[in-house]
Amino acid sequence: MTLSGNTSDIDALRAQLVDGSEKVQQQLIPQLAGLGDGGFDILMEFLYTRRENPATWLDGKIYQLLLNANSDKTTDFLQTHFPEGVVPLKSDCGINYQPLQQLLAKQDFEAADKMTIQKMCEVAGESASQRKWLYFTEVDSFPVTDLHTINKLWIVHSEGKFGFTVQREIWLAQGKNWDNLWTKIGWKDGNNWTRYPNGFTWDLNAPRGHLPLSNQLRGVRVIAALFTHPAWESKNS
Repeated sequence: MTLSGNTSDIDALRAQLVDGSEKVQQQLIPQLAGLGDGGFDILMEFLYTRRENPATWLDGKIYQLLLNANSDKTTDFLQTHFPEGVVPLKSDCGINYQPLQQLLAKQDFEAADKMTIQKMCEVAGESASQRKWLYFTEVDSFPVTDLHTINKLWIVHSEGKFGFTVQREIWLAQGKNWDNLWTKIGWKDGNNWTRYPNGFTWDLNAPRGHLPLSNQLRGVRVIAALFTHPAWESKNS
């Protein structure tokens, strides 16, 4: 597929991106990125028009492609209009989520998973940071704002495939049956737990809800506290 200088061709592609179904947009975004400057211009314009709305995986995908374009123009555009990324990095505890956002935008899901638990321990306090894992009681008192930020980052940068709310949705659909959840999200195969780290799939070929691991294998109390946290009762979750 090539992009000619014909204005009608460019307008047609722009119209497909703006007005197309989510499936059409999903196919068109990487195609446009493969066209070079003309395609990136359309993607930048589309992302800019959406900047006032809550970010979705579409914004995350475009941001990822622009970030990795190795182009001065796309770099300048992102630094000017999206210096922190497409997800507002809000925290009630002064936590810097920029490193997590960058890892997820680069699709380095294994490093992002480690960074997620690190940041959650930072939120929980010095004791949690030193031990490098969470007590369920610490999850109970986790700030809603910070949980929303972490969850949104995962959803937006995984095409909607990963995140706490994705896992919670699957858990609820399985009647809150933990064994069914573990199998569904690829944490267990029959009676065998998935071995960390090589048994896990660190890309978008993983089962839906596969990541983040959230203290995987440390019992169900931490993840149960996470799934029943008041954060998910909010309309903005």
